[in-house]
Amino acid sequence: MAVDTSVNFTGIRFPNPFLLSSAPPTESDSNILRAFDAGWGGVVAKTIGLHPVVNVYGAKTKFMRTEPESNRVSMKKQPGAALHSSWNWELISDKPLDWWIPQIQRIKAAYPDRILIASIMAGSGSDKELRNWQLLAEGCQDAGADGLELNFSCPHMDRKDMGSNIGKDAVLCSSVTEAVKEVSRIPVWTKLTPATGDIVAEAGACFTGGADAIVSSNTFPSLPPIDPDTLEFEINVDGLVSSGGLGGPAILPMSLANMARMTQAFPQGSFSGIGGVSDFSQALSYFLLGCGTVQVCTAAMLDQAVGPNVIRKLISGLTEFLEKNAERGWTSVEDIRGIRKDRVVLQSQIRRPGKEDYHGGYEPVEGYAEPEGVTAA
Repeated sequence: MAVDTSVNFTGIRFPNPFLLSSAPPTESDSNILRAFDAGWGGVVAKTIGLHPVVNVYGAKTKFMRTEPESNRVSMKKQPGAALHSSWNWELISDKPLDWWIPQIQRIKAAYPDRILIASIMAGSGSDKELRNWQLLAEGCQDAGADGLELNFSCPHMDRKDMGSNIGKDAVLCSSVTEAVKEVSRIPVWTKLTPATGDIVAEAGACFTGGADAIVSSNTFPSLPPIDPDTLEFEINVDGLVSSGGLGGPAILPMSLANMARMTQAFPQGSFSGIGGVSDFSQALSYFLLGCGTVQVCTAAMLDQAVGPNVIRKLISGLTEFLEKNAERGWTSVEDIRGIRKDRVVLQSQIRRPGKEDYHGGYEPVEGYAEPEGVTAA
């Protein structure tokens, strides 16, 4: 039985469900073209804004590894150490919309069958800022972008009305999404932050505003380790550091937990999963929880910046999995999407050795009254 690795996600046909996420590797048109050469089904461009940004001096992205004997997590390279995570404090693209428009046009002319999603960001809380979101959306879609990803998730913007500060506010999530949908002729995705009290509430607000999909999630706010020898943060400028974003293998379990909560809450919704994906086994977890596409960052950055080996393994892994399970009727991602999300339940629903002994952490009898039908000794 023939298998199909393509997916239809938010009305867009992707040749495969694996996307290079919005991050340093998608900062330039040349890198995006290299990514399509490598085989990625889609690319989300580095976030485009109207306001200029200037990044910190020196290194903006580092990788943390776990030492085999001590389990110490460090940015220092050690023999035999395993990848733990990535850490970055890089801001959005420092190139303006006017620079990006011709690049989007060039990319789409070169690869009309590959999907280019434009990530955009503006401020919030005023009609002027809502109009800025619309200007960005109009410029990118007119240039030929296939979809828009609204960045409600960057964990370290200088401005308090941008990035994850929007993603923590359900009202802003809804109003910004609605403003973009008013002018958009292409699908609109919203990328959420994990640094919120209830990501389900923000996802619901985005859907209320008209979002076509939820992308979850961006990196986790974090600090780099302190070197025990120098007592300095392992990445710093003049000894100072601010919160950055933690990604890579370390965030996989937390990202899956957030995804399960959302796909259960919105079973008819569309979701793109991010967090800790380096091979097909991790991508499969997102598909089984209900995602239609999966995005990759850290693993790709470590693989020639755009992940040619990573995407080859992802596609071959998906193909082999579907071929192996074709007799079960699984010949596409859609056939397996969400088939394990119902396995995630409240702990009270997990079997105990003796159900009659389970009281949810409470005493069997509260207060002074005995249970009905029981007489005191």
